[in-house]
Amino acid sequence: MKIALAFLMVLALAAPTLAEPPTMVIGYLGEQLKSPLPLGPLDEAVTDEGLQGARLGIADDASTGRFLGQQFRLREKILKPGEAPAEAVKEFAAADISFVVADLDADRLLQASAAPGAERMTLFNSRAPDDRLRQDDCRGNVLHTIPSRAMLADALAQYLIWKRWQHWFLLVGPHPGDQAMAAAFRRAAARFGAEITTDQPWTFRPANGRADTGHVTLQTEIPAVTQVSDYDVLVVADEADEFGAYLEQRTALPRIVAGTQGLVATGWSPVSEEWGATQLQDRFHRQAGRWMLPSDYAAWLAMRSIGEAATRLHSLDPAAIGQYIRGEAFLLAGFKGQGLSFRAWDGQMRQPILIAGPRLLVSSSPQPGFLHQRTPLDTLGIDLEESTCRF
Repeated sequence: MKIALAFLMVLALAAPTLAEPPTMVIGYLGEQLKSPLPLGPLDEAVTDEGLQGARLGIADDASTGRFLGQQFRLREKILKPGEAPAEAVKEFAAADISFVVADLDADRLLQASAAPGAERMTLFNSRAPDDRLRQDDCRGNVLHTIPSRAMLADALAQYLIWKRWQHWFLLVGPHPGDQAMAAAFRRAAARFGAEITTDQPWTFRPANGRADTGHVTLQTEIPAVTQVSDYDVLVVADEADEFGAYLEQRTALPRIVAGTQGLVATGWSPVSEEWGATQLQDRFHRQAGRWMLPSDYAAWLAMRSIGEAATRLHSLDPAAIGQYIRGEAFLLAGFKGQGLSFRAWDGQMRQPILIAGPRLLVSSSPQPGFLHQRTPLDTLGIDLEESTCRF
């Protein structure tokens, strides 16, 4: 009797160990962001963009993996202002973490990708749209789930050309991001046959729209700035969001505003509800208490890419997962109506780009009639023949 009881106790102690499924830990590397003052009274300050998308993605991976005996966990690291990412990468490497969602700007992403231990990792860029990261500054251990500026500009250009709005007034902000976005718009115009009739820097500082007479001053300033020769659409490059929102309904000519404000091209928008996106939006809102933003979606895509590969392979082997994600067989459902995959030449995720207004989805690019020998998705962004990326 005692022997039988002892045997049962051994089994009881051993059972949890035997039943423990294999676990993959995925890293999230972000940085503390100073949220800018919201431009309008209905805008909310967001300090966790990207992180909430990663959390939803890991929850989805865990839900799917449960049926295959797989577990997924997220290890979060938030860099303080001025803190280099090398130490965080070292910590991830010591924990045998092979996949990291890098929610960083371009310079910090490059630092992270070059840190000791990163050569054994795959970093998913979920924030930096810089085209140079897909060109001369590309890295073999970095994949990009956030669309590049070239992709966004091409997507908007296709829609404007499809609408026959071919004459553009380009208004460019003073910051490096504004200049880079303007360069992408110029490239897209030349690529698809639009004409930039006026290319002008923004040199004014708009009055505070919240001041008692703010709207009066803006009503005078904006028409003066936009008093130029005729055009079809005002394309604004204002990534810093300092003046673009003030342009609508105030231009000298009655024209639409597009670009970084107004009608925008974006990887994700809270207004998207087609292709099953409503359930993703609702789940995210329940978790985060706000709507999903582009970096949230990019981080979610990174997490789901890993989970999808693990599901297809029935394995948590990092080498096999990394190879599969980069291969031709990989295809991810991303609530955009088409399967998503990674380009072999620069690590950029192919994906449709949403064309959206403030409250409704307007369209999705690639537009009808824009063809490509591989896939219409490769009409957006840097194509193989244009690539200067050398891993």
